[in-house]
Amino acid sequence: MKILKLNAISPAADAVFKGYEYSDSVEQPDGIMLRSYAMHDYPLSDDLLAVARAGAGVNNIPVSQCTEKGIVVFNTPGANANAVKELVLCELFLGGRKIVDGANWAQTLKGQENISKLVEKGKGKFVGQEIMGKKLGVIGLGAIGAMVANAALSLGMEVIGYDPFLSVRSAWMIDRRVEFTTELNAVFRTCDYITVHVPLTPDTKGLFNKKTIAACKDGVVIINNSRGELVVSEDMAEAVAGGKVSRYITDFPDEILLGKENILCVPHLGASTPEAEDNCAYMAAKQLVDYLENGNITNSVNYPAVSMPRNSAARVCVHHRNVKEILSKILSIVSSQGINVAHMQDQSKGEYAYLILDLDDVPSEACLSLIRSIAGVIRVRKI
Repeated sequence: MKILKLNAISPAADAVFKGYEYSDSVEQPDGIMLRSYAMHDYPLSDDLLAVARAGAGVNNIPVSQCTEKGIVVFNTPGANANAVKELVLCELFLGGRKIVDGANWAQTLKGQENISKLVEKGKGKFVGQEIMGKKLGVIGLGAIGAMVANAALSLGMEVIGYDPFLSVRSAWMIDRRVEFTTELNAVFRTCDYITVHVPLTPDTKGLFNKKTIAACKDGVVIINNSRGELVVSEDMAEAVAGGKVSRYITDFPDEILLGKENILCVPHLGASTPEAEDNCAYMAAKQLVDYLENGNITNSVNYPAVSMPRNSAARVCVHHRNVKEILSKILSIVSSQGINVAHMQDQSKGEYAYLILDLDDVPSEACLSLIRSIAGVIRVRKI
């Protein structure tokens, strides 16, 4: 198997790919590992089986085109959660206290006489507030949001969380003292601080805009470490200038936000720790290898999660459209070849589905060709 690196990847992945051809110069790869490389103009060959991103967001990957070709796109949700959580905690303090402003001002005192007196005279410009007792709204209670909510409780904050897609796994991670709401306006209306942890989708793009910001509590601090496009920058800059938002802190600088008073732009440092990079690389590599060798899918953004232990003579994996009668047609072909199905799983995700068939005998190429000829079948692979 051949794996191409489109970015520098943590050495934590190297041991997982032992026995693979794994480098940044591989041709006709079976799989791709990447972080931030923009793949939208990258040619998707028929040999490519999967793309694994060592991170959560996949905006740099042409997901829809990959799906149409039966290429599984993996990400690593939660692998960098602690790193992002720690940055959010730092930003909570920066939101309440003008630490950066004060530190920058202190640098201007170099070379002057009586620095200690100047400090005492000038520090009043940087008075801030404590976060203890303040109310934090967490929008999105996945791996990162849940960790932020729990940590904020330990700092003495009240916490309210909003997530219409809260999973059972995430729910188990959240401290029972976190108030849960199904009304986003409850977060806007009552919170002193708001931090957002949702993916960028057509529904979440521009989540913070003139209308939603107006619904917020006066003087709110808003923290965005998810995606810049969740916020309409022009509307946020106007709200900060007018005092509606006391401070906006984001990991995604842009031309509109830079240089504005009370807007703190961090240079996309959320997952920039060696620990997070190691975790993401290892997790992405493990998922990629399990798919290439066993056909199992875990943490795919475009195909459903389907995993089974292997204990049969052959495994056939089929990517197909989520339409009626495809499964019965596939099974009919297998049966007509006199092959028994030992185990199977077929799951769907929106318009697409994925089938694993464990067979008691190895199917012929003619059998696989018949399956490929079924209308709606996208890809067939024998392992």
